[in-house]
Amino acid sequence: MSDLLIRGGNLLHSAHHATLVRSDILVREGVIVAIGNDLPAAADVLDLDGDIVIPGLINAHLHSPGNFMRGTLENLPLEVFMLYEVPPLADGAEDPATVRLRTQIGAAEMLKLGITTLMDDAFFVPLTSQSSIDAIAEAYADIGIRATVALDQPIVPEYEKYPFLRDLLPTQVIERMDTSPRETAKGMLAHYDHLISRWHGAADGRLAAAVSCSAPQRATPAYLQALHGLAVRHDLPYFCHMLETKVQRVLGEEKYGQSLIQYADSLGILDEQMQVIHAIWVDEADIATLARSGAVVAHNPVCNLRLGSGVMPFRQLRDAGVPICLGTDEAVSDDSHNLWGAIKTAAVVHAASGSDYRTWPTGAEILEAVWDGGNRVMRRDRPLGRIEVGAHADFAILDGKADTFRPLHDIRRALVFSESGSSVRHTVVAGRVVVRDGELTTIDEAAMLAALRDLEPTLRQDAVALRESAAALEPFYRQMVMMAAERDVGFSRWVGR
Repeated sequence: MSDLLIRGGNLLHSAHHATLVRSDILVREGVIVAIGNDLPAAADVLDLDGDIVIPGLINAHLHSPGNFMRGTLENLPLEVFMLYEVPPLADGAEDPATVRLRTQIGAAEMLKLGITTLMDDAFFVPLTSQSSIDAIAEAYADIGIRATVALDQPIVPEYEKYPFLRDLLPTQVIERMDTSPRETAKGMLAHYDHLISRWHGAADGRLAAAVSCSAPQRATPAYLQALHGLAVRHDLPYFCHMLETKVQRVLGEEKYGQSLIQYADSLGILDEQMQVIHAIWVDEADIATLARSGAVVAHNPVCNLRLGSGVMPFRQLRDAGVPICLGTDEAVSDDSHNLWGAIKTAAVVHAASGSDYRTWPTGAEILEAVWDGGNRVMRRDRPLGRIEVGAHADFAILDGKADTFRPLHDIRRALVFSESGSSVRHTVVAGRVVVRDGELTTIDEAAMLAALRDLEPTLRQDAVALRESAAALEPFYRQMVMMAAERDVGFSRWVGR
């Protein structure tokens, strides 16, 4: 890997810096080795002439298998939405070539937006396969992004994941759910052996593994604890969706006699390895437990609004000392991978939480979630989300003459409230320029898009067939959602309630 000199940029070193500093950056073997002026020449030089250099954005939560589904569904509650997205009666197998293309499409979009790092909680319909795991990892390796990948696969019958549903569903549907293809704990642990042994640390360290139970109610206690053992043994993040919706709050009461946060804590799996995804319907006791545990909460504000899940209590979590990171979730529930949209939404949606404007998030706090929270949950060997000697050399370089910065009063507020991603000119990952003047340098983007165009008629047919098959079950899921909505849980996370 050749040295890279980034010359003539205005640097924002981290979320904790308020001003730009004119400096050059010297990168060697993917790591920042010097920052300053009059640095020695390098084999590769990127001249910026005053462009703005920021740490690469960290998209701390997404599901790449949703990449081909954007625009397929209207706003729906999560439980109904998942019925269409991950059909419980599906069979067949995924084509690895399609999985690879699907993954690469999302990664390409992110790199061109200045997103250098992602955490992919990948699910498989209906079953996981080594060929699909390899297709995802190879796509990330080839395109040049930094990625952490987990296998998000439930191992219990569909009706066990929800309150009331078993009593609502017809007997014949229950029987079909019992016999539909489903992973086992033993099978998933074998898949994790493959993921970790083959891909953890691959691509010069850009790729890493994580573990995922999807959610506590979607697994067994023994499997939840086995995943925790893997996370501790290999120092991996542990992805876990918890209390995303009111239905999940009610499920905890019905099935476990406690919230999902308290249930996970009772199993000994809630610790600093864990990324608690969403954490919307948490109460004060849950927040205190999260703060004690060291777990990081992933905030996905656009998805939460799109699915009507509610608004996460950002200020209460942050004031309690809970680290927060930021994600886009899925291209079907955020409708893009544009973390800039999630950044602005996170900055403004919490103004609807109360009249004391002193509690509303600041621009600096949102960038801390992107860079500091993202760095913490990634658990990498060197720092991410900052421009300093010894850190990974991941940067987004923005056009200093763009409308976003005309005029420039405060760089952090400009990034949070004004930037859309349109200003990004170059993207650097591990010291390699992977986007130069808005064009990918690592893959043939025209060929990728041509392959997608060829596939689009099939994707549209599949989406129609999926909606038709799921529609027969929707009335039962809708009734379950309404029953949970009527339950008094002592608080609300819906705006205006």
